[in-house]
Amino acid sequence: MARIISVITQKGGVGKTTTVNALAAALNKHGRRVLCIDMDPQSNLSFSLKAETEDSYTIYDAMRKDVSTLDCIQRSPTADIIPSDILLNALEMEYTGINREFLLKEALESVKNLYDYILIDSPPSLGILTANVLSATRYVILPTLPDIFSLQGLTKVHETIEHTKKACNPRLEIAGILINRYNKHFKLHKEAYGTAKLLADKFEIPVFNTVIRNCKALSEAHSLQCDITKYKKSAKGIKDFQLLTQELMDRGIF
Repeated sequence: MARIISVITQKGGVGKTTTVNALAAALNKHGRRVLCIDMDPQSNLSFSLKAETEDSYTIYDAMRKDVSTLDCIQRSPTADIIPSDILLNALEMEYTGINREFLLKEALESVKNLYDYILIDSPPSLGILTANVLSATRYVILPTLPDIFSLQGLTKVHETIEHTKKACNPRLEIAGILINRYNKHFKLHKEAYGTAKLLADKFEIPVFNTVIRNCKALSEAHSLQCDITKYKKSAKGIKDFQLLTQELMDRGIF
């Protein structure tokens, strides 16, 4: 049965989609069966994995039970994916009753046995879509930039995770805080990393030993719809994601 891991953030632009893409590619390289779920209405993960979003079934259709979840899966060289589209935004208004936090969890029940890992890219908000992601998830990765504004958002995300843990998903755990676009030569980045460790100690959660260094190749691979592990293998950010994958394996999360 698949282990479900999500990447959660309160704001956009912190590298959550790149993180999902890179981890999926790394797991695929290790021979694991991986399914990616795009829960962001902006569909950036769907684009990066070359998924069709027009005239195709998406996670929106699966959560509404209009079609089977299996029918929503598309194949890509990196990983299987269930794409998203802008209609996901309508779920907040369409479902207002009890148990609406479990729509995604119910949709994944029929495909969990087909994969080793399900990786979920969440929207950059803490609404009903993220509540669905957290209710279905075993481990959460919290990406952040090395700046004070991104780190401040972690407090709200942590509160949301703790609420979900008590109300909907007692098995939910935070795998760690991931520092993206890090430059060791910048004093502010070093200070932000220290602040992240202080927050982690306060919340009693880990900070990943691996940091993802600022790397143009990651953005290029994403834009060109390339397998991140095969694009400019010597690039520092790509090497960092390989180290992160190994760290997750060493800790028993992968």
